[in-house]
Amino acid sequence: MDQHQKLKTYLHNHPDAVGKVVDYKAGTDRLCALDFTAANTELTTAIIADNQQFTQWVGDKLKANNCRYGIGGYLEHRTIYAVSAHFDTEDEPRRLHLGVDIWGADGTPIYSPFDGVVHSFQDNNNPGDYGPCIILQHNLNGLTLYSLYGHLSRKSLDGLAVGQSIKKNEQIATLGDNTENGQWPPHLHFQLMFDIEGKFGDYPGVCKHSEMEKYKRNVPDPGLVLGF
Repeated sequence: MDQHQKLKTYLHNHPDAVGKVVDYKAGTDRLCALDFTAANTELTTAIIADNQQFTQWVGDKLKANNCRYGIGGYLEHRTIYAVSAHFDTEDEPRRLHLGVDIWGADGTPIYSPFDGVVHSFQDNNNPGDYGPCIILQHNLNGLTLYSLYGHLSRKSLDGLAVGQSIKKNEQIATLGDNTENGQWPPHLHFQLMFDIEGKFGDYPGVCKHSEMEKYKRNVPDPGLVLGF
């Protein structure tokens, strides 16, 4: 049984072990699917390149659709990264998104969906980067799983310590605004990894399309945990 199947089996057999990542009521809260591929011609390069315009665009979409959160992104080939040199490489730009984004208001509480410990954290303070980021480590009946939370508020890192115990449904952070979260509209980048590959407070959230199969083996669909 590979790691993906072990994770699916664990989640199926232990539904009570899985908590929330954000506050969400399935019966009343609506989710808005946001498309950041080339198919979305409404979202122009000019809007994406302007922090305030992009934030306004996302907010208007959520309001118009009466949605609490915007959602989407796993293995989405995104054109929005073309505005940031952070995603450029010499041979092939990084465009394939490896996490699920949850777009909402800055200050939105973020929680750990499992018991675990703080693996690492840091402020990746570069335009287009994660900004403040926390990585947790979980032991799911012998299966090691890491969860990553990017684009947080800077105060989310205050008082954290490597190895610190975290409980399921414990609030670990809040969403940052676009002045502190890597210059993005407020949202959470939520990602899962089986192997952290020696990284500390950081792990690629966007990869080259040519490396998709490699990363798919290590990065399972976060929707398995989110359950939206």
